[in-house]
Amino acid sequence: MLSVSKLLEGPAKGRSATEAARYRSGLSPVVVWNLTRSCSLACVHCYNSSGARSYPGELTTIEAFNIIDGLSDFKVPAIIFSGGDPLTRPDILGLIRRSREKGIRAVLSTNGVSIDGETAKRIKEAGVSYVGVSIDGGRKINDSLRGMDGAFEKALAAIRHCVNAGLLTGIRFTMSKKNAGELPFMFGLLESEGVQRGYFSHLVYSGRGGPFSGEDLDHAETRVAVDYIFDRASIFIKKGLDKDIVTGGNDADGAYLYLKLREIDPVKAQKVRALLERRGGNSSGVSLANIDNLGEVHPDQFWASRSFGNVKERPFGEIWSDPREPLLKALRNRQGLVKGRCSRCSHFSICAGSYRARAEFATQDPWAEDPACYLTDKEIGI
Repeated sequence: MLSVSKLLEGPAKGRSATEAARYRSGLSPVVVWNLTRSCSLACVHCYNSSGARSYPGELTTIEAFNIIDGLSDFKVPAIIFSGGDPLTRPDILGLIRRSREKGIRAVLSTNGVSIDGETAKRIKEAGVSYVGVSIDGGRKINDSLRGMDGAFEKALAAIRHCVNAGLLTGIRFTMSKKNAGELPFMFGLLESEGVQRGYFSHLVYSGRGGPFSGEDLDHAETRVAVDYIFDRASIFIKKGLDKDIVTGGNDADGAYLYLKLREIDPVKAQKVRALLERRGGNSSGVSLANIDNLGEVHPDQFWASRSFGNVKERPFGEIWSDPREPLLKALRNRQGLVKGRCSRCSHFSICAGSYRARAEFATQDPWAEDPACYLTDKEIGI
């Protein structure tokens, strides 16, 4: 995840050297927890193919409480409660409260369909620090991509309820061929609805969002979309609007932002590059972990095919710090393992080869170059 706004505002807004060192330590990661695959929607790009049904074997409330206690023991700083839609679980607010009691920051990622005014207040009271509501464009496009007539209106109402409840609220948008043209609408929504954060994600190949689905932007289309996101983030800053514009799903964005800044302000560009190098690029298996609905631990939420163990059998901290796990060791020291263009890229220190899950999904080789890198050979120093 790359905060474009904070980098554009100036290095003082970025991550400190101390935080950066911790970020790459591989210890105490942020955990994306897919509590359930149940969801009222059936999005065409869903990375874990969630749907409107129950899924056998999902963690019980008691098991989930025990996992939270283990995450607290391991000093995990934050849990992103996700799904499916975590609000389909009757115990979600109790799990959030347990996290807060244990000193873990709680974030909620939801489709928003079930959030009314009272629910937003209860989410606030439970101690959620941020709510991200997924919207993929205006009414027609969103409802088509998400498989429910009226999904847009429900999600928009949820955003308004969350803002009114005093929750830090964001919109989550996954870019594809079908909705890249909706970016102007989305930025207008951010401004008109008083939403504090806009998260714009590239498609990471997984679940229904595979590389052969025809949904992913090509490299030229990606550049147009990212240019627009960067430009609008700059406009918000110039207008004095406190909006955090964030991109995710492609660590090439950091290198691209640096290259664009270098053209207009070389001094600032070098300071931004230094921050990006401290950040270290892709965080899968390093400062980002995933627990799925069955308790399996993965490098990130997109890499379901790779599990390090199950939290019902071993504590999370033991799994995450296991020196015998070769993939974890490799992810934390990727230099020399990645192949193709990534192996020769002059920006490896700020990208780290981006998403290995996408490389493996597309090529069956986890160390192949990331096919979604949209930078030219000249831009990466080949």
